[in-house]
Amino acid sequence: MTASRFDSGHVAVVTGAARGIGFGIARRLAQQGIGVALLDRDAEALDKAVTELGGQGWRVRGEVADLADATSVDHAMRQVEAWGGRIDFLVNNAGAVRDMRFLKMEPEDWDLVINTNLRSQFLCCKAVLPGMVERGFGRIVNMSARAWLGSAGQANYSAAKGAIVSLTRSLALEFASKGVTVNSIAPGIVDTPLFRNFKPEVQERLKTTVPVKRIGTTDDVALAVEFFLDPAASYVTGQTLYVCGGRSLAGHSV
Repeated sequence: MTASRFDSGHVAVVTGAARGIGFGIARRLAQQGIGVALLDRDAEALDKAVTELGGQGWRVRGEVADLADATSVDHAMRQVEAWGGRIDFLVNNAGAVRDMRFLKMEPEDWDLVINTNLRSQFLCCKAVLPGMVERGFGRIVNMSARAWLGSAGQANYSAAKGAIVSLTRSLALEFASKGVTVNSIAPGIVDTPLFRNFKPEVQERLKTTVPVKRIGTTDDVALAVEFFLDPAASYVTGQTLYVCGGRSLAGHSV
């Protein structure tokens, strides 16, 4: 991919962008000359992320938002449109986990994970699609996970990520004739602050479950996002791309 593939006026929204995979995606897109709006509910972490990227001379903006709240999402998207003039790309990355065995899972554990991972994507898609349809162009990438295939102790997370695959396919069909593509990415184990919180022996054990024998990086995921956002990728929609080092082919989900 090269920066020349993107118009200098292109604007992307990346949710859950203050750290981890979301920050890696925001950084990659900003490097390509895209104006990037980072959305996150953690104001302090968001400010740090925007300062870091803005210090490189890239066009970025931060918006604090509760992505499971319709009013908050609509306000944030209006602010981004006022800043960038439009929203061409949406990367629905915000997520949360609350892992536990099913019989110990409380309704609030279910609701938190479903709302953060799935409801947020519904609200963000609903907020940006009218403008994309009006302009006849748009790219949406929804973050699923390899765990959508099923994972013991992750019934809430796996259910949310599976629903995201179905949401992606449905929106792809509904908006294909409008110039809008909708795809999803299913990462495997990625080197993020969450992964680094695992004990060293756990990190090493997880590494052995990956066929390519390494842990993924945020840039591995960001490159896949960049492919789907490419204006030239107009014939690719409704797809789920695994970025998991082959882990979707064998072994258990994390």
